[in-house]
Amino acid sequence: MTKFEALGLQKSLLNAISDLGFESPSEVQEKCIPLLLEDDTDLVALAQTGTGKTAAFGFPLIQKINSESRTTQGLILSPTRELCLQITNEIKLYSKYEKGINVVAIYGGASITDQARQIKRGAQIIVGTPGRMKDMISRGLVDISKIDYCILDEADEMLNMGFFEDIKDILSNTPDEKNTWLFSATMPKEVSVIAKRFMNNPQEITVGAKNAGTSTVQHEHYVVSGRDRYPALKRLADANPGIFSVVFCRTKRDTQRVAEKLIEDGYNAGALHGDLSQNQRDLVMNSFRKKQIQMLVATDVAARGIDVDDITHVINYQLPDEIETYTHRSGRTGRAGKSGISMVIVTRSELRKITAIERKIQQDFIAKKIPTGIEICEIQLYHLVNKIKDTEINEDVNNYLPAITDVLKDIDRDELIKKIVSVEFTRFFKYYSKSQDLNSSGSDRRDRGERGERGERGERRERGSRDDAPTDGSVRYFINVGEKDGYDWMSLKDFLKDTLDVGRDAIYKVDTKESFSFFNTDAEHTEQILSTFSEFKVDGRFVNVEVSNNPGGSGGGGGRRRDSRGRDRDKSRSGGDRDKNRSGGGGRRRDKSSFKSNSGGSGNSSGKRRSKKREGFY
Repeated sequence: MTKFEALGLQKSLLNAISDLGFESPSEVQEKCIPLLLEDDTDLVALAQTGTGKTAAFGFPLIQKINSESRTTQGLILSPTRELCLQITNEIKLYSKYEKGINVVAIYGGASITDQARQIKRGAQIIVGTPGRMKDMISRGLVDISKIDYCILDEADEMLNMGFFEDIKDILSNTPDEKNTWLFSATMPKEVSVIAKRFMNNPQEITVGAKNAGTSTVQHEHYVVSGRDRYPALKRLADANPGIFSVVFCRTKRDTQRVAEKLIEDGYNAGALHGDLSQNQRDLVMNSFRKKQIQMLVATDVAARGIDVDDITHVINYQLPDEIETYTHRSGRTGRAGKSGISMVIVTRSELRKITAIERKIQQDFIAKKIPTGIEICEIQLYHLVNKIKDTEINEDVNNYLPAITDVLKDIDRDELIKKIVSVEFTRFFKYYSKSQDLNSSGSDRRDRGERGERGERGERRERGSRDDAPTDGSVRYFINVGEKDGYDWMSLKDFLKDTLDVGRDAIYKVDTKESFSFFNTDAEHTEQILSTFSEFKVDGRFVNVEVSNNPGGSGGGGGRRRDSRGRDRDKSRSGGDRDKNRSGGGGRRRDKSSFKSNSGGSGNSSGKRRSKKREGFY
């Protein structure tokens, strides 16, 4: 792969790149940097959010700036305050070894006098939001009449937010002979208008297909009745204990309402929308970046400043009105080479919108069903077991061990394990075992049992039917590896493809959990798969694959399978009576260091839940 040294960047920038830990350029950087360094050209670059666009224009801009002049030479427009500050900070990091370059951010919600004072001292590069930028121009506080470079970052988002007239007014104050670089995830009509009116024969670079979604994101949709939208949201969160997500709503009112309900039900959630003060927004975003908030409920406008690389899931609580907006939503996950999942909760009347989105992003959605309560119990049980296994021992407990040992001396090992797990398991299992089906279409069902579903210390009060039951002749499999072994859905799919020597499309509906996973293939591959994974080892550990007994995918299986020591053991049991030692695939598990590691694992984000209602299972 091409290294940064080959792109024409000067030594001081390469030193900054080395300090930042960048090794190889992304595709958009590889295409843009040499072009912008070699030519004085206008540019339209189409690339998804999270592909490294800031560095793609930031490094060439810094290298072309004359640091000895205090005149403003570069203007970067971005849609939100958060993104404006982020770009400013990144440009400062890129230019850390450049003497005399001053970068100033101007945005609403802060003192316009202080910002004007910073610019007056000399700012070769200004990063601003359109509204504040236009205000400062009208007051004569900013002079952009001599700039050499104008960058429009997230151009489609700025235009979707209603900044079309502001951008036209700002650009009319810039010289005709400047270079304009436009970066956008999509190319709607308004962006084309800006390009035609204010750009001179721009070169165009497209990373991936135009307006298409990124290949690192798996798209899923779940069909529920309208009144079950909120219970479905909670089920999806419970089925993914390590979730670190953005939940999108259409309106500020819905955003606040959903966030408040999640908090009331014991989730680590927060709201982000335009009715919050700037201080409130800063507090929410800081908590989210620190993973003190696991579910950030946001409007599309407010979320446009979010730039966090390890978001595992985007959940579309409601679909947006514009397809381009969905592209931006899903682009919040699957960033920086990692994989992610975009979930959509829809009613049957909205399914036609899914088809329209598929055509636009050129990717198919996987039709899934909301997990059942029993399956969530199983997932949470394995999560608890792994949490206990990975807990670092506090040596101070040694002082109490004699007394504890005396109390437990009459309990054998297996009985003790059952009791420890049951402390947390029993409370929510009792309710979940009687839960109803969120995927049913019965018209007489009401929300009963779904309101106040969180009881004391984590009782789950929900119901449902498991994901993607194969009704099309496909076969569902259980495999005893998961996120703890360094896999996410994308890397596990690649592992299976390479191991089985089948096409990548032959393996689908890959669903990774903490210590186990599921996947589907057509029935014609079943014999090959079971044969391949007979006595199959990775780093000395048996990797077991079996046909799931539960067509919904909870991972039971008939027949016989081997434990991690290669011993046969009978497995003909029902879904509700599965081997309680499944979390390691049967028998002992090696730690994930013995398995191949994948930094993009979608389930490794933690963010401990702190609500007193739900102390366990998170």
